[in-house]
Amino acid sequence: MAGDSDYEIGVKPEDNEIYSGTSTDVWPNLDHSKPLKTTNDGHTVLIPQPSDDPNDPLNWTQSRKNIILLVVSATAFLADFGSSMGAVTSVVQSSLLPHGQWDIPQTTVNHSLVGNLFMLGAGGIFVIVLSVYFGRLPVLFWFLVVAICTAAWCGAAVTFDSFMVARIINGFFSTVGQAGGLMFINDMYFFHEHPRKINIWSGFIVLSPYLGPFCASFIVWKSIWRWAFYLVAILSALCWLAVLAFADEIYYNRQTSADQLSARRSRLLRLIGIEQWKTRDQRSSFMRALHRPFLAIVKLPVLLSFGYYVFTFAWVIGLNTQISVFLTNPELYAFNDKDLGLFYFAPIIATILAEVAGHWLHDLAAALYTRQHAGRFEPEARLLPVYLATPVMIIGIVLVGYGLQRVWHYMIIAVSMGLFVFGIMIVTTAINAYVLDSYPEASGEVSAWINAGRTVGGFVITYFEINWAEKEGTERSLGIQAAVVGAAVVMFVLPLQVWGKKMRIWQGKIEV
Repeated sequence: MAGDSDYEIGVKPEDNEIYSGTSTDVWPNLDHSKPLKTTNDGHTVLIPQPSDDPNDPLNWTQSRKNIILLVVSATAFLADFGSSMGAVTSVVQSSLLPHGQWDIPQTTVNHSLVGNLFMLGAGGIFVIVLSVYFGRLPVLFWFLVVAICTAAWCGAAVTFDSFMVARIINGFFSTVGQAGGLMFINDMYFFHEHPRKINIWSGFIVLSPYLGPFCASFIVWKSIWRWAFYLVAILSALCWLAVLAFADEIYYNRQTSADQLSARRSRLLRLIGIEQWKTRDQRSSFMRALHRPFLAIVKLPVLLSFGYYVFTFAWVIGLNTQISVFLTNPELYAFNDKDLGLFYFAPIIATILAEVAGHWLHDLAAALYTRQHAGRFEPEARLLPVYLATPVMIIGIVLVGYGLQRVWHYMIIAVSMGLFVFGIMIVTTAINAYVLDSYPEASGEVSAWINAGRTVGGFVITYFEINWAEKEGTERSLGIQAAVVGAAVVMFVLPLQVWGKKMRIWQGKIEV
């Protein structure tokens, strides 16, 4: 089966012989006693080597795999899309306006947003444990069922306490696509295809916190806040129907020969988990599945990557919150709901541009690294784009800080925010590709921890971002945040670049 990568990571430059070209501490040695399977053009060895079993997801058609990837990416999109809706609806929910709901402080209503955001991260760990034991498909299927019901509950809630509970439960059951994205990609695609597929999945995630407020602003402007959450329920139902129509179980036990694996009989039984339950002895025990996330986080490359993402993605939520407060301030920009919604075109466009750029950038970085290391690839090659994106993020944050404090034209604020979003999209793909290439045997676990890093950063920043800006001014507060972004590269990424391979060899693989 041919991949869609342009660089030939499996070609040894000196003699043009096809070989794995990858670090032996990451991928097992290939069996050269028999012909190696390659892409259709013969230039790239397929890693891992697919079996001869047509049920092996690596052997599925590219279109089938891509459809499943889009379905998973869409469900990943809905998590932050629904979460960020609350940042806009909290204004009318907290007041006694004509379309308002509860006469309580907006800060109190925001507790529901914080609870939802926290569960998006914490729930991801449980998603992986359940997916390892029960299988990927039934977890995706049943979690979406609960996500639909709780999103509708959010829209129909009569009291704030009811709304709060619905938001928290919804966060827990909305995180399958986000937390398990790398698991789905690793199960379906070959090594050389990973960056571009991660780039697609990441694009949906980075886009969601901006498209959410964009849609919510127009809903609040023309209708009632409840329809924001009814929209989330409708979109979740569409994703569930797509899972029902196109998805299948993607876990395949490569440690067992095909003739010893149980035959697949009914996709419907796989959807609801009956087939997976009958074959649970072919996967990890529940206790083993429960231990695996903790075995992953103690690996220094995973822990450092987690730390980097905490101190980088936090400012996505921080900037989102600050800009919405300043733009709607009647003494500054006096944006109404429609104006605020239109403003979010800037980060949406920035995400799309970064998606397009990343389609080639991450492959080019790997190709450059491979050529400079005598045809040998290491996961640290994936970190190179971080150094290009960091100055862009820093400039974006600093300009937003100066612009808000000096009340520059809102278009300058929009472009500055776009710069940061462009950079965060690049580093999101890079850091996810790095942890996946470092520990492909634990793709779900490392994916869940990076997702947790994203939500931990956003969860913490919501408690002090606005107060910090009001007390010290946006020039100083956002200037410090820009410095944190730069320091995070030095503290977390640079050690990985220099000593990452030694760390992996010293600590070994994640036992599965």
